[in-house]
Amino acid sequence: MTYRTRALEATVRRYLSAFPVVGVTGPRQSGKSTMLKKLLDRSYRYVTFDDYRMVNLFHEDPEKFMRIYSDRVIFDEVQKVPEIFTYVKLSVDEDRQRYGKFVITGSSQFGFMKKVTESLAGRIGLLALLPFQFSEIPEKLRAESVFRGAYPEIVSRGYTMSPEWYSSYLETYLSRDVRDLSNIVGMREFRKCLQLLAARISQILNMSEIARDLGVTVPVVKKWISVLEASYILFLVSPFYDNLGKRVIKSPKVYFFDTGLVSLLTGIENADLIEKGPMRGAIFENYVVSEILKRERHKGSSSELYYYRTSHGVEVDIIIDRKSTKELVEIKSSETFRPEMVRTIQQLKKKNDEGYVVYRGKDLEYTDKIKIMDYRSFLSR
Repeated sequence: MTYRTRALEATVRRYLSAFPVVGVTGPRQSGKSTMLKKLLDRSYRYVTFDDYRMVNLFHEDPEKFMRIYSDRVIFDEVQKVPEIFTYVKLSVDEDRQRYGKFVITGSSQFGFMKKVTESLAGRIGLLALLPFQFSEIPEKLRAESVFRGAYPEIVSRGYTMSPEWYSSYLETYLSRDVRDLSNIVGMREFRKCLQLLAARISQILNMSEIARDLGVTVPVVKKWISVLEASYILFLVSPFYDNLGKRVIKSPKVYFFDTGLVSLLTGIENADLIEKGPMRGAIFENYVVSEILKRERHKGSSSELYYYRTSHGVEVDIIIDRKSTKELVEIKSSETFRPEMVRTIQQLKKKNDEGYVVYRGKDLEYTDKIKIMDYRSFLSR
């Protein structure tokens, strides 16, 4: 498989010069190990705890293990040996000015973040490698990626046997990661919850409705969603309500990190089923929002994503909050621009903010601070 340079690489290099430890999380099969081995091949040793022999070697004599692997080491899948966090901390504290000493990776945020908080606070720079972002996908496959997804392996195969690959990925996730993350009973209901959430992408999350449909309690649904968030299956976008009081709805919207999994769970097998089906707008919005998130995270941005909607239905799909300025993004699956698409942006935008209508039509001139852009132009910025 030909290696494709990842946007996160520049950020990893920057972090290696600023932190003793760099942590890289992200979903399984997003390419963490491949990227790090390619990027750091000549200067770092690689240890994976997917190899039971390395796990045994550490447990048999951890101090000897850490003496051997004491500097410029990649520890892959560290959640499998959580005790190593203490030894990494001790090694770092021996020389706090030695930056880039360790790179550690994990595929789940639960155990990983707990140990980071306990042992490596102030010593680690955290990054996430998500599936390919728009600029990393071959140009000829970008249109398909809207509904077929962006995991490196399936993209490299030109989406050959895409449904089969995602089905296998899902079964591996359910049988392996979910059981590792949380003691979930009722796996059939959990899978049904995943399907219900996929059918509700780009919508405000109603946990009571999902709990009722599944015949479980709201706390159970909350727990399941936490597991899905921790394993990079979905993410929630909170409402923006700075100084807007009670007029704004306060439940989050739900999005999947990868639309290929949405297609599997909702039975979408080709572009026609999207174009003629009821999920056309929802999948397109999810795709654009997930691409915005990938771009922001891969460049190490501290920006936050929000949506805006009042109880009267006035809304903006995504607000990229950069603290001093904001970008207001309205997402439409239409190929035709209409002036009403910018109305809410014009109402809410402050002097230094920028507004975008992102759709599937031509780039158009509008104003200096409001741009009408084809989604491909927007994601290629």
